[in-house]
Amino acid sequence: MTKLSIILQFIISSVVIENSRAISSPLAPFTTYKHSIELQKNVADLWWTVDDNEREITFELHMNTTGWIALGISPAGGMKGADIGVGWVDQTGSAHFQDRHASANGRPMVDNTTIDWFAVQGHESGTNNLIFAYGLTDPVPSGPNGEITYHENRRGSRTLPLRSYADPPSEDIFAGLDYVEFRLNNYVVPPTDTTYHCKIYKAPSNYSVKRHAIGHKTIVDSASQDLVHHLLMYECDSTAQFDDNNLPDGLCDQIYQQLAPCASNIATGWAVGGDYVRWKRFSK
Repeated sequence: MTKLSIILQFIISSVVIENSRAISSPLAPFTTYKHSIELQKNVADLWWTVDDNEREITFELHMNTTGWIALGISPAGGMKGADIGVGWVDQTGSAHFQDRHASANGRPMVDNTTIDWFAVQGHESGTNNLIFAYGLTDPVPSGPNGEITYHENRRGSRTLPLRSYADPPSEDIFAGLDYVEFRLNNYVVPPTDTTYHCKIYKAPSNYSVKRHAIGHKTIVDSASQDLVHHLLMYECDSTAQFDDNNLPDGLCDQIYQQLAPCASNIATGWAVGGDYVRWKRFSK
């Protein structure tokens, strides 16, 4: 059984928003939760706590709208097969909630066969695949039997390990620090089930003294999130020789001989559901 605490809200543009772990909602959550994350900047914030003994997860969702909002758990990050909770507050201030299920990429149907979601409370103030969406208006009719409208592009998805999520530190700790970007731009994914692409990058050479990396963040374009499963970064042998103007770049199994000096020492990694990472302080 999954518990869902819903808040519907409208954020006025003149409100000053203080960020905490990138949370953009100007409203405090109803209670204290173990985890929190910003699902979409200035649009959707989520808090949750897992109770293994009761086999329950309590969510609190803040959305930047005065219409209906929805949160679901999906097998693959899309509509098909998703169990979804939908909530809204009508013009009288009454909160309404529906348990829905999507059998296809269409309007999810009200699910009266099971109770997977139920509302704790709601008000309006102006690795699991989570999906979220919202509408600009309340369902019609606005009572408990209301029918939601199509969300158009007001939707998103996020892969999160709900039970083992480790809240990352505030990104403020990285303010003012140097950073290095390793990019794979405009890469066209081959039409195969699985692709391993490898690329060698030249390390920065503009530092006069030794520098230590203290963390990393993986940025995946939203259009590619459904395609990327994991990333690994290896440290090459310091004696390896490469042509800086023609560094190896291609399918891993096609350039494996060129990759040999870089195949034994994993520096860091990322997989779906991961966030940015800060390493412990050390000195040598």
